[in-house]
Amino acid sequence: MLLGFARALRAAGVPVTPDRSHGFVEATALVGLDDRRATYWAGRATLCAGPDDLTRYDQVFEAWFDPDSDLPRRRDPGPPTPPVARFPELDASAEGETGDDDEVIRAVATTSDVLRHRDVATLDAAERQRLTGMFATLQPTAPLRRTSRQARWHRGRLDTQRTLRDTLRRMGEPGDLAWRRPRVRPRRVVLLVDVSGSMSAYADSLLRLSHRFVTTQPRVEVFTLGTRLTHITRALRHRDPDRALIAAGEVVPDWSGGTRLGETLRIFLDRWGQRGLARGAVVVVFSDGWERGDASLLGEQMARLHRLAHRVVWVNPHRGKVGYEPVQQGIAAALPSVDDFLAGHSLATFADLVEVVARA
Repeated sequence: MLLGFARALRAAGVPVTPDRSHGFVEATALVGLDDRRATYWAGRATLCAGPDDLTRYDQVFEAWFDPDSDLPRRRDPGPPTPPVARFPELDASAEGETGDDDEVIRAVATTSDVLRHRDVATLDAAERQRLTGMFATLQPTAPLRRTSRQARWHRGRLDTQRTLRDTLRRMGEPGDLAWRRPRVRPRRVVLLVDVSGSMSAYADSLLRLSHRFVTTQPRVEVFTLGTRLTHITRALRHRDPDRALIAAGEVVPDWSGGTRLGETLRIFLDRWGQRGLARGAVVVVFSDGWERGDASLLGEQMARLHRLAHRVVWVNPHRGKVGYEPVQQGIAAALPSVDDFLAGHSLATFADLVEVVARA
């Protein structure tokens, strides 16, 4: 009966994975199946991946464990989805006609602009396919840092040594002053992408964004977070984004699984960050903050990361939704150590992130 309930939830659109079903059975065995309220909270704690699943969970639970009620009830359709204009179909026979060119161009521009601001989790297959081509419009720029070395420049600080050498070379005759400034080099960027079940609707877009960073910047490292930590930078170095995502999918073993942000972040810092990968870097965490482990551990590791990194950016796909409040234990524990808390649910918000990273 419990596994049937988990399958019904999956059929209703809740991303229930096998490990969550197993956790639900274990939790119900501890609290007792005869206690309906305890069973409800056991399932809600183990089967729901995010706040969007709670309404569907309540409906399926009521229907599954209370068959004598007046169900099935009519499902609330929710707020209507704003209509999206389609690209106009151009007739090949009308290539020579230019009377409607302005209207066609305006229609295409309007469609693209609307799609840029749409939540990627609500797009259908055709819109997702169109959006993948729009990722090429993102042009990440590497943030720069000053080094201890100096370079010649037409202004800045006076280079007394070079000025003196030039004067001696001219036998004491006065000449132009020499100037110098600190050299700059690209700052490392580290992307930590949550690929757990609660982020499954955004994982494809976030990895495409990571692919843009890897292929356009010289010093970028990408990791996935879930039940374990996976380094996928090499897989994303393919120039073709589709091949890069396929290669990353073959490397990552915990797609749409649970979330242990604190534990995986600790592993990242122990193995990679403490040794220099996070030192002075711009670290971007893509996650909704739903932590299945100890939230205090996540807070400790985020504070540790903040001490190492130059800047810590947290990107939450729910940040841009109306009425969202960062009340989850994981995000509440991490926010004190975050420099920038951004939305990450659409192509427009990804463009904002690119600007934030470039200015870091």
